[in-house]
Amino acid sequence: MTNHNWRWTVTMSFAERLTALRRSMDLTQTKVAELTGIHLSQIKRYESGHTQPSLEILRKIALALHVSSDVLVFDEDERGPDTADLKLAFEAVSEFDEEDQEVAKKVIHGLIMQHQNKKLTAGLQRPQANQAARAAG
Repeated sequence: MTNHNWRWTVTMSFAERLTALRRSMDLTQTKVAELTGIHLSQIKRYESGHTQPSLEILRKIALALHVSSDVLVFDEDERGPDTADLKLAFEAVSEFDEEDQEVAKKVIHGLIMQHQNKKLTAGLQRPQANQAARAAG
């Protein structure tokens, strides 16, 4: 039950994603209700799009179906790198052993912090440049 094809090419709503995932797993709505502990009528409401689940319920569904909640919420390319070279780089990192993955994470976190610091510094410098321009003008 772990090799499912839930890579959809068009934008789908939560209701459509849940229905498609359930069907790809050959599960009935009744079985999803049993696995999640959610009443059958509520599963039907989610699949019809009449209601949206809370975060707690979304978590229950994801755990019961053995998928990330991202699969239920986001389109395939809605999260993650936008460029093919970054996608390939992250795929390569996923093949690293645990120790090398930790090193890669630290490098990436360091780069993120450096970028955030650069943005913050640039934001602080703009008001000073505006004040200088007003004083000169």
